[in-house]
Amino acid sequence: MTDTPVDAAAARAVDYSKTLFLPVTDFPMRAGLPQKEPEILAKWAADDLYRALRREAAGRPKFVLHDGPPYANGHLHIGHALNKILKDVITRQKQMEGFDSNYVPGWDCHGLPIEWKIEEKYRAAGQNKDDVPKKEFRAECRAFAEHWVGIQSAEFQRLGVIGDFANPYLTMAYEAEAIIAGEIQKFALTGQLYRGSKPVMWSVVEKTALAEAEVEYQDYTSDTIFVKFPVKLTQGVRELIGGEVEPRRYNAPPVEFAGASVVIWTTTPWTIPGNRAVSFSNRIAYGLYRVTASPEGNWATVGELLVLADKLADEVMKAAKVEAFEKVGDVSAEELKALTLAHPLAALGYGFQVPLLDGDHVTDDSGTGFVHTAPGHGREDFEIWMHNARDLTLRDIDTAIPFTVDDSGFLTQDAPGFTGRSVITDKGDKGDANKAVIDALVEARALLARGRMKHQYPHSWRSKKPVIFRNTPQWFIHMDREILKAGETAGASAGTSEPDTLRARALRAIADTTFYPPAGQNRLNGMIANRPDWVVSRQRAWGVPIAVFRNTATGELAPGPTFAGSAEVQARVAAAFTSEGADAWYADGAKERFLGGLVDDLGAWTKVDDILDVWFDSGSTHAFCLRRRADLKWPADMYLEGSDQHRGWFHSSLLESCGTNGRAPYDAVLTHGFVMAEDGRKMSKSLGNQTQPQDVIKQSGADILRLWVMTSDYADDLRIGKEILQTNVESYRKLRNTLRWMLGTLAHHVPAEDPAPADRPELERLILHRLAEVADQVKAGYAEYDFKRVVGAISNFMVVDLSAFYFDVRKDALYCEPRSSVKRRAALAVVATLFDTLVKWLAPMLPFTMEEAWGQRFPGARSVHLELFPDVSADWRDDALAARWAKIRDVRRVVTGALELERAAKRIGSSLEAAPVVHVGDAALHALLAEIDLAEIAITSGVVLVATPAPDGAFTLPDVADVAVVPAKAVGTRCARSWRVTDDVGADPRWPDVSARDARALAEWAAAGGTA
Repeated sequence: MTDTPVDAAAARAVDYSKTLFLPVTDFPMRAGLPQKEPEILAKWAADDLYRALRREAAGRPKFVLHDGPPYANGHLHIGHALNKILKDVITRQKQMEGFDSNYVPGWDCHGLPIEWKIEEKYRAAGQNKDDVPKKEFRAECRAFAEHWVGIQSAEFQRLGVIGDFANPYLTMAYEAEAIIAGEIQKFALTGQLYRGSKPVMWSVVEKTALAEAEVEYQDYTSDTIFVKFPVKLTQGVRELIGGEVEPRRYNAPPVEFAGASVVIWTTTPWTIPGNRAVSFSNRIAYGLYRVTASPEGNWATVGELLVLADKLADEVMKAAKVEAFEKVGDVSAEELKALTLAHPLAALGYGFQVPLLDGDHVTDDSGTGFVHTAPGHGREDFEIWMHNARDLTLRDIDTAIPFTVDDSGFLTQDAPGFTGRSVITDKGDKGDANKAVIDALVEARALLARGRMKHQYPHSWRSKKPVIFRNTPQWFIHMDREILKAGETAGASAGTSEPDTLRARALRAIADTTFYPPAGQNRLNGMIANRPDWVVSRQRAWGVPIAVFRNTATGELAPGPTFAGSAEVQARVAAAFTSEGADAWYADGAKERFLGGLVDDLGAWTKVDDILDVWFDSGSTHAFCLRRRADLKWPADMYLEGSDQHRGWFHSSLLESCGTNGRAPYDAVLTHGFVMAEDGRKMSKSLGNQTQPQDVIKQSGADILRLWVMTSDYADDLRIGKEILQTNVESYRKLRNTLRWMLGTLAHHVPAEDPAPADRPELERLILHRLAEVADQVKAGYAEYDFKRVVGAISNFMVVDLSAFYFDVRKDALYCEPRSSVKRRAALAVVATLFDTLVKWLAPMLPFTMEEAWGQRFPGARSVHLELFPDVSADWRDDALAARWAKIRDVRRVVTGALELERAAKRIGSSLEAAPVVHVGDAALHALLAEIDLAEIAITSGVVLVATPAPDGAFTLPDVADVAVVPAKAVGTRCARSWRVTDDVGADPRWPDVSARDARALAEWAAAGGTA
């Protein structure tokens, strides 16, 4: 106690609140994020935070999360926000973990998403895009992309994303176009690129082939038909039936196929002109059935013999309105293999033989058990046809696949009798081909039944119109052909005994890649294992051309494995594209410019004008971004996109890099789910259940959106809506208020007054122990990119350990203890440590709020984002202390539970009015509690600790044994300064209305000049 004289009357006039170390801060309780965040963004821009981060990280090991490019064709949606927030959190996390974590955003600028927008403008004006010079059209596409790159860039940055937005990568940049062209030329050089014919999904409306990733399935009503394919009895079949195979019988004559028909069912009548085979399965039981009763005029006539799957015979006969039928006998797989059928429209020019082929894709779940096989109109049809090509040739069956449909959806001369009929119109409507084919089948007496069926059918995800499978000349990359070694870089499959094919390389690369979540590995592996050759061509205008020439006579490619001037062609194309962009390929005289002087006869060579599929463009980003920028590295540490990108960007990047480099361009792949509405339904404009990121930011701020991402299980589909966002607002408010209290308290912190670690009270040591435990959880969560776990650990610590316990207990010491109090100074030091640690841990996730809080704590200091994650000392761990305090906290719960009932009954107001009697039956626990100030821990003015059994009616908790509380009011006088009820109020006559402890604090206050 100081001896400084104090006038008693003056002391009684003191406003004690001014003598307390109450929190003082300008950090507002109401965040006002929609207004505050733009201010922080402006400061980051003024300080050039991105460059500051690069300078700070110079010399550190690199961590590169390579950005998957969004299409530059519209405002961001909530899926974009989820994706970019995750990328930004990981980039910031790695920077604060001590890496040079540079994020370079990128955009996909070519292809249909943008070209379609320009075409829509022409259609609205009544113009035909094909009438516009290609160079002018491409210029409009480029300008459109530039416009949206600027808008999306600003929207991404408003989310808090930090990266090199001043120098992003663009697939339409001249250098990028040059390198993309060079990448496809590498495939040509190693013999992987070839021109072939194959059925692809074709959009008549957009006049281009589509990849699987560009297709979505929607309800569609199709015409369905059951068609009879007459059996042609060859000599070989008669011999087989009569001699080599003993037919099974149903007390009936031997199976006789004369006059019989094999029945197929299809939902695409227009493909019948493309039919070249019928497929069956050796796993299905088939029979020969005779119609015994049928209505007059029915297409199915009495006596007619039909071959059907036994399981489906009843359904087929019902569909054909057959009144009665009988099974003549079984039909074996051997018998089916030997049969040859006639085309049902043979009279119209389809007089070829139709073989029966055994196929694994055939089932007896629906239809007839036989599959109409048109190799130009389906993948499975094509595969079984090609698989049997050698045997078919030996049977004198022409294996050529007809081109029955042109790019505008009209049947061609390869469909005799139907040339000019429309399958799908340029508006996406059903044409007249189905009706024409059905009418012809009726005329030929080949139709057994017809109907309609509503089912899921592929549609273009852009035009939303149906697509067709159509045989077209396309450019492919082999999946299973041995890759030539010319130009191969290190890291491929040298030394392995496996064949060096693109599929083999890709499967090995998947095995070497880490997946988050792990299930992604199996998904991508399955897709690569089963995929057909890669179709890389598109018949459009806006994109990078397949920059090769083809000899029309020999099929040789330039550049190519046998072309002597390949290196020169590559050099010429690279130079031109780098200076002029890919437009150079379409300029007059391009063939002479790139091939002149390298061949004897330019006329024998054709310049390929197809463009590359945009998936090849984006799959090449590693080549023109990661490999070309000194601030990045190849391969990337991580690719991160939605789970649909297993068939998209992850997939194309893997194949592109494995084909040119022998390995994946990434070491790890992280995927997230899709964003659904709050009720779990898909978001749609018609349902009015969309959540736009711009609206959330305007109302609540980007940090609320980021907190939603961080608290969601992003590996699965996420939900968002008003109630979910409001939950995050409430969580944010608790977090912010905790930070605000710490900031206010730390206004009184003087680091030079921090006591030595050995002088820390037990409670401070306990909190540091808990901080060390949480640090392990945070570190593990960040290591696995499990942000929900990180936020959960931090939030639980802040709410349960700090706000509801430690801060609650220590407020009295922090506010009321004398300035010299070791307890007070130790608490301040721990709060400072807590603030520093928590703000840094949270900075990657809530960058705006943590920047604001850091600036309040350290005015004028550099950004918190330039800091590293704190080193939490392992020496702070003290499991024995934690076990001791777990018991104390249990007792505290019993006390606070008893007092809560007293408050509810209005027998007390504040817990400081109480001095409960605590009965402890366990001797060891009683001894432990006797060593501490339980009243301080329970925030009461006193505690009477007794070892006697609890009286009836005492308050207990079922999970805390041997502890009971009897509430009692504190006896004494309430201190006017700390509000504790004690028996030493007035001990110092200078301050007659305060306790002795508070009088000592006031004496120090007075000695310091009356200022706190």
